[in-house]
Amino acid sequence: MLYDIFIDPFVQMYQMPDFFLQVLWEGFVAGILYALIALGFVLIFKASGVFNFAQGIMVVFAGLTLVGLHENGVPAYLALLLTIGVMGVLAYSVERVVMRPLVNQPDIILLMATIGLTYFLIGFGEFVFGGEPKQMITQELGLPTGSTAFEFGERGLVILQHIDIAAAVIAVIMVASLGIFFNKTRIGRALRAVADDHQAALSVGISLNQIWAIVWFAAGLVALATGIMWGARSDVSFALEIVAFKALPVLILGGFTSIPGAIVGGLIIGFGEKIGELYWGGLVGGGIESWLAYIIALIFLLFRPQGLFGEKIIERV
Repeated sequence: MLYDIFIDPFVQMYQMPDFFLQVLWEGFVAGILYALIALGFVLIFKASGVFNFAQGIMVVFAGLTLVGLHENGVPAYLALLLTIGVMGVLAYSVERVVMRPLVNQPDIILLMATIGLTYFLIGFGEFVFGGEPKQMITQELGLPTGSTAFEFGERGLVILQHIDIAAAVIAVIMVASLGIFFNKTRIGRALRAVADDHQAALSVGISLNQIWAIVWFAAGLVALATGIMWGARSDVSFALEIVAFKALPVLILGGFTSIPGAIVGGLIIGFGEKIGELYWGGLVGGGIESWLAYIIALIFLLFRPQGLFGEKIIERV
């Protein structure tokens, strides 16, 4: 029994290295996509200090807007530009209607506001686009669709989907861009100041309204990229909102304020889910992929609640 649980999976990895590499690749892609979702949460948290419950539905809403515009005769790239505009309008509306009246309110009030925003976008999205899953316009956007097989050993093959490679490249570009934005620009420094103390940021002339509008727009762009990548691998539907909440364990692992932490946390969850499901899933009846991320997050909460890259909060009494 002990052999079956602990030793046999490692024997399988050794005996079938091509399959193990395929599992690692699938875990890498899943981790990168989880990290993309987590980036949207990190952006909002760094600017407002609150967990944005609405980020998951923003991913769905952005994807549905893009597909919906194209279904109504708008060319793909024009639909993409219009979707960016829609996310800009959404960012401005959130800042004006939701965030501005709540300046200096407790964080729980801001959290509840994002929960309300979530259900508004669900209802509005179903009213405009319907509740049926839609197919992402992958080819129309020029995204690659094929696959490449690499020989490994005498009989082994490792298959890489081109859309997965594109997702990894886009994620790396977005992470690098956001890292530069936060650390090298005046607006990025202002974002960090706003997250630390709203009142202090206002006292030194930082426009809270402008900062929040910018950061919600940036989170909307991240949501759009995430919706395109996830939608290309499956359908665009409201079920993606559930997938988006896999970002919560990612944030717990990496830290709610860390962009590199979102990447590392995403990869840990991605690798852990795929390896756990395929090598140990049968021993517990399967379904590890649906709950393993939360078990890993729980362990981190017990021993390092601020995450791998998060800042340890010290309160003086």
